[in-house]
This record gives sequence, C-alpha cells and structure tokens, in this order.
Amino acid sequence: MSARKHTALPKAQILVEALPWLTRHHGRTVVIKFGGNAMIDEELKAAFAQDVVFLRHAGLKPVVVHGGGPQISAQLDRHGLVSEFKAGLRVTTPEAMDVVRMVLAGQVQRELVGLLNQHGPLAVGMTGEDAHTITATQHYPLIDGESVDIGRVGEIVEVNTGAIQALLDDGRIPVVSSIARSADDHHVFNVNADTAAAALAAALGAETLMVLTDVEGLYEDWPNSDEVISRLTAKELETLLPELSSGMVPKMEGCLHAVRNGVNTARVIDGRVQHSILLEIFTDEGIGTMVVPDEYEGETK
Repeated sequence: MSARKHTALPKAQILVEALPWLTRHHGRTVVIKFGGNAMIDEELKAAFAQDVVFLRHAGLKPVVVHGGGPQISAQLDRHGLVSEFKAGLRVTTPEAMDVVRMVLAGQVQRELVGLLNQHGPLAVGMTGEDAHTITATQHYPLIDGESVDIGRVGEIVEVNTGAIQALLDDGRIPVVSSIARSADDHHVFNVNADTAAAALAAALGAETLMVLTDVEGLYEDWPNSDEVISRLTAKELETLLPELSSGMVPKMEGCLHAVRNGVNTARVIDGRVQHSILLEIFTDEGIGTMVVPDEYEGETK
C-alpha cells in the first residue's frame, strides 16, 4: 500500500528548516526593539507577542526594549504640549518628560506585558531607572556644528544588567521602557529606544539585536531604488551612515554599536509584516537587513 499523503507535511518541512537555527540560537539572549507600526496595529501587536513567547519556549532568552513615539505625541497633544524634533530626537522639556514617563511605563509597557502574559506568566515590566539599569547624562546633539540643548534627552553612560539577567535566569521576559536616571538620581532622561536596545544588547552579550521598523530594511540607493541590502559589515554601514535619513540614523548607529561591542548580528526588520521576528530568525532566507562585525564567519543569510 502506498503511504497516505498527509496534508500537514509542509508544516513539518517548515519545522525542519527551523532546526539549525533553533540549534544555533538555543540559550542565547536576543534583544528586540519594539516600535513603529507594530506598536499601534492590534494584529501586529498580537503577532509580536506570539513571536516573543515562541522564542522563549524555543529556548532563547528574549529581552524587549520599547519606546512609544506615537503614543507620546498623542498624549502631549492632549496636554497642549508641542512635539518638536531636532537631530531625529524628541525635544523633551521637564513637562514633556513627565508625559514621556507616564506613557512609556504606565501605558505602552503595561499593554505589552499584558499581551505577553496572555500566553503565561512570563513578562515583567521595568524601566531603565529600575535598579539603575541605565544611567545617562544629558545629551547635546551637534546641529550645524553647534551643541544644542534639547532638554531631558539622555546619553547612556552606564548599563547595569543585574536585574535583567536575574529575570532571564528565572525564565522571565524583561520588558524595558527606554527611560534612564542620572548618576546622582536628580534627573530622569528620555533615551532613544534604538540606542537603549543596542546598549543593553552589548552589555548582555546578546547573540543578536533586532530592531523593528516601518520599512523593509536598509535600502541600497533610496529613493532611487527600493532594493534592500540583505547583509553588510560594520565598516560598510559606517560608510553609509552620513547618507541616511534622520529617522534611520539612531537605528543603524545602534546596530553599529552592537556589533562593534560583542553582539554577533544586528538586524533591521519590517515590523509591518506579521511574524517578521520568526521569519528572520528561523528561516533560511530571513527578512530585512543584517549587520555583522567586520571579521565575521557566522550565518550568511
């Protein structure tokens, strides 16, 4: 008798394709920066939570870092406060900082923790303030060659991973809001979430940093071409940085910092695609742009 044809066979083939990637990443820390459209679309949020919990049950150690740009802007509008950006960063007055803190720790983080915990008691919310996880000093960006005061925007000077590592060792999923404190505890700072995720990835010795965006990846010759660069080295990325749009600069600078400080790969992926995290980590083709150290002998996708 011929063997019965099983309609579910393609599912088994997909699982087999994932096997080498499951083996490679098992037990490794993965830092994921949650942002963009994935933060405001209900279906994408639910899919993101499923992906992160899948990573955890597949033997990886995910850490989620989030900002909250759209939500912060909306809340500032309600308070009659103007949203202003300079050098790609939000100008953060003391009044705006109160709103940023409230939205990140009290709204975005709580919703994300709730979505993750629908799949089990896994996620624990914290901010960079907690246990002095992220310490910052005021950041003064250079605009047209001059140092500019943009308020309570922080530049990370130290990362203490003790609290996050304790949560990972306990099998939890840390969800970290991108807020930091000054070394003297007198000030709270708004820290760019891409920058915070990169700093945490480096400090944790993560296997990879994943940054969700609203584009397919890093384009080869934007706006003349929509061809996505699938892989590039740190040196190649450094050459491209001056030509990038202001919105992409913190993301790609974060990727560069990560791979130059011990993280094996940094990936910019399209958060508008459902389950993009799983597609990137567990399939041969991958999705988005992968940045690797200059001397790299790992995966080639």
